[in-house]
Amino acid sequence: MMALEEEIEELREEIAETPYNKSTEEHIGRLKAKLAEKKEELENKSSSGGGEGYAVEKTGDATVALVGFPSVGKSTLLNALTNADSEVGSYEFTTLDVNPGMLQYNGANIQLLDVPGLIEGAADGRGDGQAVLSVVRTADLVVFVLSVFEIDQYERLSQELYNNKVRVDREPPRVSVRKKHKDGINVTASVDLDLDEETIKSVLRQRGFVNADVTIGEQVDIDRLIDGVMDNREYLPSLVAVNKADLIEPDYKTTVDENLREHGIDPEEAVFISAVEERGLDSLREAIWAELGLIRIYMDKPGRGVDYEEPLILRAGDTVDDACHKLGGSFEERFRFARVSGPSAKHDEQQVGRDHELADEDVLRILVTR
Repeated sequence: MMALEEEIEELREEIAETPYNKSTEEHIGRLKAKLAEKKEELENKSSSGGGEGYAVEKTGDATVALVGFPSVGKSTLLNALTNADSEVGSYEFTTLDVNPGMLQYNGANIQLLDVPGLIEGAADGRGDGQAVLSVVRTADLVVFVLSVFEIDQYERLSQELYNNKVRVDREPPRVSVRKKHKDGINVTASVDLDLDEETIKSVLRQRGFVNADVTIGEQVDIDRLIDGVMDNREYLPSLVAVNKADLIEPDYKTTVDENLREHGIDPEEAVFISAVEERGLDSLREAIWAELGLIRIYMDKPGRGVDYEEPLILRAGDTVDDACHKLGGSFEERFRFARVSGPSAKHDEQQVGRDHELADEDVLRILVTR
């Protein structure tokens, strides 16, 4: 294992020391592809080596990971938002286990995970980093919890996630690779690429491709190209919650806003909260709901009317077919047609098929064959 870690370190140093220009591009591409491969190898070794796993069972309608350094108040926040009982202490590593809690909002059960404070180098398996980050990768949304006095923690947290294959607020690169039997590597791009064709081929060869068709649909740098080729990255939306807002003087807020902008965060979009005083939590719940893109579907149940108490929770863009699937039972096999009233319907009781796209607060009745 040590030899692998040393190899990773050596590759990193070589990449850092090599000046980037057209003549070194291919070499750097090869090194970065090799580094990605070695890191994957190390990760596979660490995860198969037993030890304490952090696999948290996903329950509820969606999962949110609260990511932040120790002592920014994540445990207090989790307790304020949910029914969890997370041990609260202001020293590092109070929450070494991942604490799940359930946030009930708009009829949805949203699982919140208080991920242990990340530490520098978590990606290289230092501390419990790897295990912790594997939890983040199963989430549907990352909430960065920052202290109002330490906005620059955002950089370190994002970098830590990036090193662990989590890409926040980005779309996957438009890179597709199709293996073939002969004729080497062929590159087709719909834009005029800055990267050299030889660099692209080197990255693919390093990844073990000998004959392949590569299609690139956007301008990519080496890192984005590798992301596209590795195909094991998680792309997640994120939100920023700025905690301890009760501790600042009103005139300090402009400084905080400037700090946020420096890190590419729009102060209008960040949610200012005080977990201790339970201020700003409604705004945070709303923001989490909006970022997750959840929708409520009220089921019209035969003989019982419309159930407004416990809606069926789906994702924006889901169809009647997805509703049948989530309801389970015999709905999928015995489906005849559905009737929809509400935002997605042209008129009340519109008759629709499986592929009808539903919207938030639709009323849905499913008719089945007897």
